[in-house]
Amino acid sequence: MAVAKQNRERPISTSQKSARWALASLSLATLLSSLGTSIASVGLPSLMQAFAASFQAVQWVVLAYLLAITTLIVSAGRLADMFGRRPLLLGGIALFTSASVLCGLAPTLWLLIAARAMQGLGAALMMALTLAFVTETVSKDRTGSAMGLLGAMSAIGTTLGPSLGGLLIAGLGWRAIFLVNVPLGLLTFALAWRALPAGNKAAQQGKFDATGTVLLGLTLAAYAMAMTLGRGNFGVLNVGLLAVTALGIVLFAVAQRSVKNPLVQLAGFRDLRLSASLAMGFIVATVMMATLVVGPFYLSRGLGLDAATVGVVLSTGPLVSTLSALLAGRLSDRLGAHRMMVAGLISLATGTALLSLAMTTLGIASYVGPITVTCFGYALFQTSNNAAVMSGVGAGERGVISGLLNLSRNLGLITGASLMGAIFAVASAGARHGTGQDVVNSASAARGMQVTFETATALALAALLLALLSLRISGRPQPGIA
Repeated sequence: MAVAKQNRERPISTSQKSARWALASLSLATLLSSLGTSIASVGLPSLMQAFAASFQAVQWVVLAYLLAITTLIVSAGRLADMFGRRPLLLGGIALFTSASVLCGLAPTLWLLIAARAMQGLGAALMMALTLAFVTETVSKDRTGSAMGLLGAMSAIGTTLGPSLGGLLIAGLGWRAIFLVNVPLGLLTFALAWRALPAGNKAAQQGKFDATGTVLLGLTLAAYAMAMTLGRGNFGVLNVGLLAVTALGIVLFAVAQRSVKNPLVQLAGFRDLRLSASLAMGFIVATVMMATLVVGPFYLSRGLGLDAATVGVVLSTGPLVSTLSALLAGRLSDRLGAHRMMVAGLISLATGTALLSLAMTTLGIASYVGPITVTCFGYALFQTSNNAAVMSGVGAGERGVISGLLNLSRNLGLITGASLMGAIFAVASAGARHGTGQDVVNSASAARGMQVTFETATALALAALLLALLSLRISGRPQPGIA
């Protein structure tokens, strides 16, 4: 009893305090990068008016940010492995904050787009390195909890963006949605400067693989543009970009085998657990994008809700993800990351199956109930998957593996926006033709919802099979990632 009482009253050690401050800075960096993604979309109508531009032109304010992240995130992780994670993360925060100032002061649309690309580069550095830093700031038995915290902050940024952006635009104008990042960025930089560990000298030495970086960047940019241009309607340009993507993959693989210090160690993909985790991350992100793309149409046209109610109902998913991420981290630490991945995917598949029923007679409950199950499963999977991968990575590869995890998620989101949107459009159009109507009505929206989430359920089950395979081989010795 006396020993237990003494342990309870023992003050928090200096190292524990430092770890908490470090996690606080990493959490704010995660919040900044996700807020930068979500807050800009709400400002597109205002930008169209301010610059007298078309939608096709102003959408590049969003696309430039996403393309910069997607094409540079792996290279950012590799640079950090070579030259040190702390200076690169601090540089990323500083670049993001400086670019936010330029965005807020931009006199023309194309300067704004260029500043958003700079902001995306800073976000790529932050996203690639926050996960990598977790294993240096907390003990291995608390990795899941730390990943859960970062997942919660990412969900908060996604949830907060549209509502905060709307308030800022209404009160201060469109420039405020970018300038709001400046005080947050300065606070994040100050915390990171003070709390992040200096770490050891870079474990990876040698020249930076510039050729591989350029090839990977061009390949990822071609894929991202193939998935986003045309808003789901594939034409000759989209097919051509996919052909460029395929050629880029081949050239990148050849280049990586011919250099002494490659950007990505291709031999690492022989580790089936790593390959399965990346594939699962891609699939799950594709599935989750369906809720963002299809959900608004089902709620407005299928259930006949007004815009304000649609916004409130749509916030259910991100809110559930935010609250569930912290619990998911604790469950991952206590019960094992691989088991929680499987549990999360079961929940995800169950939720998407319920969404595919599209029972409009139940009203809002037909969406809120299933989306709660879906987003809980997503939070559980995402947290456990990140914890499982990063806890087994050597110090010299944490940056690039963290970059690959984020890359798989970003590519999944881009693919989901195009694929799930196209499936919904085709399915709902088929229902309209059957009724002789030219508008998306309740029946066509329900049909589109059904087909889209039947596809999403099939994808979730495919990810579940990969998770079961990963769980089965988790106890076997695998080739090293490095």
